[in-house]
Amino acid sequence: MALSDQRLRKRDDFLDRAVREMWKYDERVRDLGIDVRFDRGVAHLTGEAGTAEQLDTARSLIGRLDGVLGVWDRVRVGGRDPVVLDLGCGGQKQYPGNVGVDLFPTSEVSVLADVSGALPFADDSADRVFLVHILEHLLDFLPLVDEVHRVLRPDGVAFILSPWWRYVNAVADPTHVRMLDVQTFKGICRRPGAPRTWSPLHAGCDGASIFAELRPNKNGEDLPGEAELARFFD
Repeated sequence: MALSDQRLRKRDDFLDRAVREMWKYDERVRDLGIDVRFDRGVAHLTGEAGTAEQLDTARSLIGRLDGVLGVWDRVRVGGRDPVVLDLGCGGQKQYPGNVGVDLFPTSEVSVLADVSGALPFADDSADRVFLVHILEHLLDFLPLVDEVHRVLRPDGVAFILSPWWRYVNAVADPTHVRMLDVQTFKGICRRPGAPRTWSPLHAGCDGASIFAELRPNKNGEDLPGEAELARFFD
């Protein structure tokens, strides 16, 4: 059953208080210039961090809080603005300043491209990539997943949001051609023989949508182990 709007609002209030307390007392994040806002269980991080490691620490600590469904960020690191691609953004990007990518022109689209094909971006050129309500529209989404792996930097993150297969909206929309579950992300991370693998940073489900943040394995890392995967997957 999908979480009610009332419960989600109350959960956001709780999580906001929990993060404020963490920022006050945890020395690992006390002096970070990162702002956190919760919206329906998703933590939105903005502001600035000195290093990528500091940002990863903040992301990890927030992701451990009970009730957090996702940890999305657009944070300056070391004085540099991140390169954030918003694939299939249509008329709404997730953050102002993202590079909107879509097949059809809107005021939010910066790059016209068919995301089911090769992406018009160089290897290791993006810090973050959003795939919000995209995968369920593609009969074969693995080529896009591989393209996102290619364009992300080694410390980059892919943010994925799709309808949960058991929720009515997943099957009510006639343009949805694939059904997805949280376990789908496990399959993406550990595709046997795949040249590009991923490590899960976070995954969750609110009874209506599934969320995941995946980091590309770029430098010959081993496949994520069972203990790592067991945090999120059966």
